[in-house]
Amino acid sequence: MAKRNIRLSTEEILRKTCKEVKEITPNVIALLDDMAETMYDANGVGLAAPQVGVLKRVVIIDVGDGLVELINPVIVETKGSVIDYEGCLSIPGMSALVDRPEYAKARAINRNGQEIFVEGKDLMARAICHEIDHLDGVLYIDKAIPEEDEE
Repeated sequence: MAKRNIRLSTEEILRKTCKEVKEITPNVIALLDDMAETMYDANGVGLAAPQVGVLKRVVIIDVGDGLVELINPVIVETKGSVIDYEGCLSIPGMSALVDRPEYAKARAINRNGQEIFVEGKDLMARAICHEIDHLDGVLYIDKAIPEEDEE
């Protein structure tokens, strides 16, 4: 495993659409392992492959319930709506209000090539949606709700 550099929002790679993983190779497994090390080192709860400079549809999430690895994830169901603050390892020191589903369910494959379903509420739902957005070149700041100035 190796810690990788986290790309910042000013880098063009974060605005590109990622390619589907056609085959789970040793390089994909190494990517998953490296992403986990990188995310934990940065005290994050999620990380998408483009954030470490790789344009593949791979994300990892750990909101405190253990590591979840998703290859080629697709959101298949959402419910509800919650507006809350959101941040990103690629935009250090900032946060903004974003409207996300209260519940989200995604279909993906795991490192063994098996189809899996991952679902979550609240923070897990937010993380699923946030990380999958990265795979399509979307950052949370694109969805941020402008805050009204207090007078």
